[in-house]
Amino acid sequence: MNLTMACVWKIILLNIFIVSGRSNVMKGYFWHISDLHWDPSYDVGSNSASKCASSGGRPTPNAGRFGDYSCDSPWTLINSTLSAMRGILPDPDFIIWTGDDTPHVPDEQLGVEPVLRIIGNLTHIIKTTFPNTKVYSAMGNHDYHPKNQMPPEKNNIYEQTANLWHDWLHAASKETFKIGGYYTEKLLNQTGFRVVVLNTNLYYDQNKLTENIKDPADQFSWADKVLQDAAKNNEKVYIIGHVPPGFFEKKRDKAWFRKEFNKRYIDLIQKHSAIIQGQFFGHHHTDSIRMFYSSKGSPISAMFLAPGVTPWITTLPGVIDGGNNPGIRMFEYDTKTLLIKDIITYYMNLTYSNVVHERWEKEYRLTEAFRVPDASPASMHRVMERISSDKCYLQKYYEFNSVNYDLTECHADCRVDHVCAMREVDFEAYEKCVVKEGGSFTAPVLFTLLLSLMLSLLCFN
Repeated sequence: MNLTMACVWKIILLNIFIVSGRSNVMKGYFWHISDLHWDPSYDVGSNSASKCASSGGRPTPNAGRFGDYSCDSPWTLINSTLSAMRGILPDPDFIIWTGDDTPHVPDEQLGVEPVLRIIGNLTHIIKTTFPNTKVYSAMGNHDYHPKNQMPPEKNNIYEQTANLWHDWLHAASKETFKIGGYYTEKLLNQTGFRVVVLNTNLYYDQNKLTENIKDPADQFSWADKVLQDAAKNNEKVYIIGHVPPGFFEKKRDKAWFRKEFNKRYIDLIQKHSAIIQGQFFGHHHTDSIRMFYSSKGSPISAMFLAPGVTPWITTLPGVIDGGNNPGIRMFEYDTKTLLIKDIITYYMNLTYSNVVHERWEKEYRLTEAFRVPDASPASMHRVMERISSDKCYLQKYYEFNSVNYDLTECHADCRVDHVCAMREVDFEAYEKCVVKEGGSFTAPVLFTLLLSLMLSLLCFN
C-alpha cells in the first residue's frame, strides 16, 4: 500500500519544527547481520515441487537464483549479501553477527557435524570477505543440535564454535564462551568501551534444559558483575544477543523468554541503563525496536532488532504470510560516546533480483524516515510514539518491518500488536497495553491532526 500525499506532506511539515540536533561528532560505522539460515539443500534445478528442505514440503514454483520466500537462504544469497556489504561499506569498524545459521528443518535432518559445518562455512565467508574486521558474534537457537536445547554448561558445540571464532575471541572470551556461550571484551580494545555478548537462548521457553534453573550458566550474575565493573571503569556498553525478551509483533501474546527470565533481563537493563548505549538482537527476521523505561516511565534504552537475511516465511501457527525480503543494516555511531547516530537498512527485493538482476538498495535511513536527530532512547521513544499515534508513520514502519515484503494495510489489530510489542517488554505491562489500546487508533496530537485536515485532499500513487 502506498502512503498518501497527505502523509508525505505531514511528515515534511513536521520536520520543519524538529531541531536536527546533529553536531560535529566523530562518526564510526558497523554492520549488523542476523539470521542467515543457510540451506545447503536449495536446488533450483531440482525436479521436485519443493526446491529446498526448509520449505517443509511447501511448493516453490517460483524458486530463483537468489532464493524463495518459502525457503531459507541458498549460498548465492549468502554470497550476494556479503558482497553487497563489502561494496557498500568495505572497511567497517566492526561487524555484529547475531546468529541462526542453520535451516529450518527437523532435527533428524541435521546433527552436530552438519551444524558445525554450516557455522564454519558462514564464518569462513565472513572472514574471507572482511579479513581485517573484528566480528562480535552471538549464537542463535538454531546454532545447536538439537535446536533450541542449548545447555547451561560446557559442551562440544560451544567448544568447537569457539575454535571456529578463534580469530575473533580473546583468551578470556573463549573461556566463558565454552562454559555458557557468552563473553565480554573491550570494544575494539579501546578503553572506555565494552561489548557484552549474551547467550539468551538459555532463556528461550523452548529450551527444556533450563526450565527449572534460576540462573542458567550463571549468566545473569556474570552480566551483572560485568556491568557493575563497567560502570566503575566509566565504560559505555553495547549488548548483543539473538533471542530477544518481550513479544513477537506478528503474533499476539507470543513471548520468547520464560517469564522469570524476562523479568530478570528487564531488571538488568534498568539497573545498568546509564552505561548501555544499545542492544542488538535478531531472531524475529523482522525490523523493529523494543523500548525499555525507568520505573518513572522515562525511556532509558532501545533494543534494535535486525531483519533476517533469510526470506523464509515462518510456519509459526497464527502468523499470516510472515516472510521478508533479505535485509542488512549499517549503524552510524559516535566514536566518543557509542551513541547510535543513525541506522541505514539495505535490502534485496527477492522477486526483482530473481526475475531481472541482482540488486541491493537502500531501504531507508532512520533519521530521515522518522524525523529524529539520532537513535538515542529519547529519539526511539519518539519514533514509537509517532508510529502509535499517526497512521502514516504506522504504515511506513509496517512496510519496513517485513523489509518491503508485506505492503498491505496495517489495520487496528495490527497496530495494537506492533505498538504494544515495541512499547512493553514486560509481560504484565504488555497485557495491559493490549487491553488499553483495544482496536481504536490513538488520537494524534493537535498539530498533526490539523495537518491531516489541511492536507487530506492531497494524494499520490
